[in-house]
Amino acid sequence: MTTDKPIRVGVVGLRRGEGFARGAGPHLGMQLVALCDIWEERLLPLGKALNVATYTDYDRFLERDIDAVILANYFHQHAPLAIKALAAGKHVMSETSACFTLKQGVELIEAVEKSDRIYMFAENYPYMVFNQEMRRLYQAGVVGEFRYGEGEYVHPMAAEEANRLAPGVNHWRNWLPATYYNTHSLAPVMYITDTWPVRVNGFVIARDWQDEQYNRTAKRNDQASVIMVRMDNGAMVKLLQVGLRGHGVWVRIHGNRGLMENLRWGNTAMLRVRREPFDKEPGEPVEQIYTPEFPVHHQEATRAGHGGGDFFMDYHFAEAIRRHEPPYLDVYRGVAMSIVGILAYRSALDGSNTVVVPDFRDKAVRAQYANDDWSPDPTTHRDGDPWPSVLGPLEPTTEGLAYAREVWREMGYKGE
Repeated sequence: MTTDKPIRVGVVGLRRGEGFARGAGPHLGMQLVALCDIWEERLLPLGKALNVATYTDYDRFLERDIDAVILANYFHQHAPLAIKALAAGKHVMSETSACFTLKQGVELIEAVEKSDRIYMFAENYPYMVFNQEMRRLYQAGVVGEFRYGEGEYVHPMAAEEANRLAPGVNHWRNWLPATYYNTHSLAPVMYITDTWPVRVNGFVIARDWQDEQYNRTAKRNDQASVIMVRMDNGAMVKLLQVGLRGHGVWVRIHGNRGLMENLRWGNTAMLRVRREPFDKEPGEPVEQIYTPEFPVHHQEATRAGHGGGDFFMDYHFAEAIRRHEPPYLDVYRGVAMSIVGILAYRSALDGSNTVVVPDFRDKAVRAQYANDDWSPDPTTHRDGDPWPSVLGPLEPTTEGLAYAREVWREMGYKGE
């Protein structure tokens, strides 16, 4: 089903969502009509600047005559809002993570299956230019069958930046376990190779009490994590994520006839492709390093955020709605990627033993996890729930909390 009518869009959560709001324009057949956020000091000026309605109440926002909702609210609160929007007859594009517990993953999938609406998982890293090029090359058989891969999302921050991104002691960034923010590193590998996670082993690099930047924040979680993932074709994947020094985004794919990776230094959007002399055709180079282009809409994408990824999320969401066909990053892939981070933390707390990743495409498998609400959220902690750190119930340093509150006051945040 296609239509020339603009897709009327509302955006929830404006720190991350402002980019979606500004990107959902006529060039994609979209029309921004409403914004929703609980922080009025940020909401009202943006609503005025964009000339759209504003809401602090999500239920009232859903009563608005909109076709699609883009969820860019807090990391651990996406699934409940997505389920409510689907029930209200709205298409949904939801930021990472798709779900925060396995129970939420089951509920989200069943809400999508019950609905006739489109759900898209808003993971932008697969759509960076080098990842789209690697998918094209892999589908063409250039490097053979996938055998091993690596995905890295390493993003250290200065204390001031970290505090600005996480206003409030209980802001999710101040307590999220180190394995949970894994989809930026896993999603490109799944997208390139069309493989699926089946087993995980999680390893956590614990809180570093000598890290001066970390100690000047309200954080009470760990530094970083490594996750080993067995894929459904037998390939192994190593994921590395979050707060180590050495900022970088990197994806490496080993096939049985070659290697692909984006460059680690210099122009990191450039791609390196290597085929050994005994695998290549006569006259072909052993190694190529080049700057790929986006397959479509190159100029628009190069102006967008996150290496073009933000443009393609809006683009594919709009296309899926117009065709009324699920996008590649559908609810099943979104939930699968998200629960890898949850299960990796379970593994890390159990001596890094292997944990099976349930296949929620199977309704009978889902039923086994329908009540699994194991959660590291310290504000809802119950017996049997994990703490956000492998070291147990940590507290911010006195210095860190004082400095964080100073930054929050300066930026206009009035909470604790």
